[in-house]
Amino acid sequence: MGTADHSDLQAHLASHDIHTVEVAVPDTHSHLRGKRVPVGRFWSAVADDGVNIADAVFAMDLVNDLPDNEFINMDSGYLDTHLVPDLSTTRILTHRPGYALVFCDAKNEHGDPHPLAPRTVLTEQLDRCRAKGLDVVAATEMEAFLLDMDGNPAQDFIQYSSLTVDLRAEAALYDMRQALIGAGMDVESSNAEYGPGQIEINVGPADALTTADNTALYKSIVKQVAAAHGYRVTFMPKPWEEHSGSGMHIHTSLNQDGKNAFASSDGAPNELMGAWLAGQLEHATAMTLLAAPTPNGMKRIRPYTFAPTHVNWGLDNRTVLARCITEAGSSANRVEFRLAGADANPYLMLAAILAAGLDGIERSLVPGTMGVGDQYTNPGAATPFTTDYTESVTAFSQSPLGGLLGDMFTRSYTSIAVAEDALYAEHGGKGDEVNQWERDRYMDQA
Repeated sequence: MGTADHSDLQAHLASHDIHTVEVAVPDTHSHLRGKRVPVGRFWSAVADDGVNIADAVFAMDLVNDLPDNEFINMDSGYLDTHLVPDLSTTRILTHRPGYALVFCDAKNEHGDPHPLAPRTVLTEQLDRCRAKGLDVVAATEMEAFLLDMDGNPAQDFIQYSSLTVDLRAEAALYDMRQALIGAGMDVESSNAEYGPGQIEINVGPADALTTADNTALYKSIVKQVAAAHGYRVTFMPKPWEEHSGSGMHIHTSLNQDGKNAFASSDGAPNELMGAWLAGQLEHATAMTLLAAPTPNGMKRIRPYTFAPTHVNWGLDNRTVLARCITEAGSSANRVEFRLAGADANPYLMLAAILAAGLDGIERSLVPGTMGVGDQYTNPGAATPFTTDYTESVTAFSQSPLGGLLGDMFTRSYTSIAVAEDALYAEHGGKGDEVNQWERDRYMDQA
């Protein structure tokens, strides 16, 4: 459409005195990359025609090195990928007056959706869901550590959900909440989590693509606001072996004809919810690499850490992988998938959950026996998750799930993980120990 068709959005940006629009695309690690464009130039050229950026952003590791990649390399010439703004995603960045941000879809040299772009990977699974008359509602719960500038926890004790103890960081948390609200997110609450200096700010559910966009932007905004207050924030899943890890719990439900299709569940999943759940259980082992994209993330998968250790499910039970809310007639009935670390890419995790859940529906899978009680001590016959990164790389690369997400994407993602595994081994990574190399590499980049 032409510039005249953008008049309402132009007026909205003008009313906030926007001078710069950030044109953003999430990379393989959900780091937002792109360009800052003067608002006049945005409307005259970029809103309709887009901008280019090197496709190397989909082959980089966390620190911007370029491991061997069969699709993006010197021989390919590191081609341009074309970023097409999705104007419906435009956000005002109230914590940085004068700036707005818009998410983009990435196109390859033929004008097709770029197969290595995480937004493409998720969109393809959403299209599969819509073809079956299913709309996905999702939410993420993000844990993180608030740190001083030396990388130490902002407080040296645990006080879960306290409203009394150590309010020094509340000014920063208030500004984080306000910045997220300003960016269009439905902020529900914040609280201290079960680690020294560990925090959580919860954002309400939305359609799955909006939730992925929200989560990527959430991480960016929280880090920026923390820095303005003299803090750092890390989404590294396990900064210290003696403290809790940080997770990203992912809630999903399905709507049919605008209503929660799981609402008829009552103390157990209904047929559709059961199949959706069973598909996630079927592919959970293969999902481990997406849930723990670096070797550090594997160290979060330990007993009595509130991270799951086995492929199992239950009702309101935080010792299982898949926690199911099944209250009679409730529009909030959902499946909570608890494996992912806070550094996992929300687009890729949601894409994997959707692909797995749809496979469960298409094959009419049923979940196994429900886990009851302490599933760390008594997991029964449930399959344990590997805690070996090399094994998780192999499991994903050879899995049916990888095929569902796209062969090109799976091979590219696996090559980045193989290079990360080699670096980890080279720098003395082992067992439960979290060494300084890991903190140096992941603390600010996760």
